[in-house]
Formats: sequence, C-alpha cells, structure tokens
Amino acid sequence: LSFMLEHLSKPVIFTGSQLPIGDLRTDAKENLITSIQIASATYKGEPVIQEVGLYFEYKLYRGNRTTKINAEHFQAFNSPNHPPLAESGVHLKIHKPYLLKRTKTKQPLLVHKKMDERVAILKLFPGLSQELLNAMLNTPKLKVLVLETYGSGNAPTCDWFINRLESAILKGLHIINVSQCSGGSVSMGQYETSKKLASIQLIDGKDLTTEAAITKAMYLIGANVSDKLFKTIFETSIRGEMH
Repeated sequence: LSFMLEHLSKPVIFTGSQLPIGDLRTDAKENLITSIQIASATYKGEPVIQEVGLYFEYKLYRGNRTTKINAEHFQAFNSPNHPPLAESGVHLKIHKPYLLKRTKTKQPLLVHKKMDERVAILKLFPGLSQELLNAMLNTPKLKVLVLETYGSGNAPTCDWFINRLESAILKGLHIINVSQCSGGSVSMGQYETSKKLASIQLIDGKDLTTEAAITKAMYLIGANVSDKLFKTIFETSIRGEMH
C-alpha cells in the first residue's frame, strides 16, 4: 500500500490481533486503541505519522519494512532492518528520527491502482536443478523474478546457473537479489559467491524484505517504468523501504 499511495500526508495504520476481540485474553483492544491514538497524534496541526505503518504488540513499524515472524505469539511482527517508529508503554514514545522524511513542499496525493502481477519468487536451495530454474525463467509473460539468495546475496557459481540467469536478463527479465535472512542486507561482490551475480547486472535488493521486493516490482511494472530505468529506480528508496 505504501507504493500505491504517493505523497501520503496522513497516517495509514494497520493492526489486528492474535486472539479475537471477544476472547478474555485478547490483544485486539490494546492494538486498536493505541493505533487510533497514534493515528490521531499531531504536531503544529500536522499528523505526526505521514506514512503506512503497522502497529502490533506495543510497537509501530513502517509497513514496507515489516514481516510476520510468528503465528502464535502476540509479538507476531518484526522490522529487522529499521527501528520501530513508536513504542507504547506507560508513555507513548514516537521516534521522530525514524519517521519517513517529507519534503517541505506539499504535493497532492497520487493513488496508483495498477499493480502488475507478472512477478515470481525463487528461493535458492541446495540441489536446485537446471530443469526447475528453466521452468521458472520460461514462465510466460514473466517480467520480474525475485531471487532469494544465501546470506549477503550469495548463490551457486556454476556456469549453467550464471549463464541461464544472464540469458534471461538479456532477454528483458528483471532479476532482483534479496537475502533469505530475516535481517541484514545484500552486498553483491563482498564474497566470491556473489561477484558473478553483480557482473551479470542482477538488481541489488539491499535490505528489502521479500514482501517489499515483490510489491515494489509490481508497482514499478504497473507504472510502466522502462526496462532501461527499472534497475536504477528499484535500487533507490522511494517510500523508505530500503537503506
């Protein structure tokens, strides 16, 4: 949603609960009440939060930095690569240095409704076969492949793997390198096992979550960004989704 709402100047806060609101031990009431309080916070007549966020278990996170980490605990979400925007306890503390910086000149809200779904994810694993890779790369009309690599962006260095990726890129497929790790960043070229990926011009996903990589790709394709500019724009933070 953060990619769809350009020049957002109001808070959009998602929340929910692990237990239904009617349950005796529900977390829904606190999550809902504090979300409303955060959304209504103002400073000099302006909303303090001017971005898409997610509030859960006493913390407000930037929406496009958040991932779900647990299906049973109340602390169900985390933002491994960006600090919480706010924390709730006896006092509600909003961490202004971590909020999305806004330009001084206000611009009208733009709502981008077109999200292109010609995107896929391939998670690397030991034993990945040529047949499986070929099947994924030959998916009809595929425009973007998000490649979940090891550690800081590492992958097999065998010729068939690198050559097949390079061939797909030369034919117009955008391949994005994101880490399988929940925290940290891709750093292509740091190790020998990622130098070849950099040399064939894989797109650097930096510290994006997989969820953000997918939706950012959908947004950029839907916005008809040219193939020539796609890599440059993708590697640039546009909604605070990457460092």
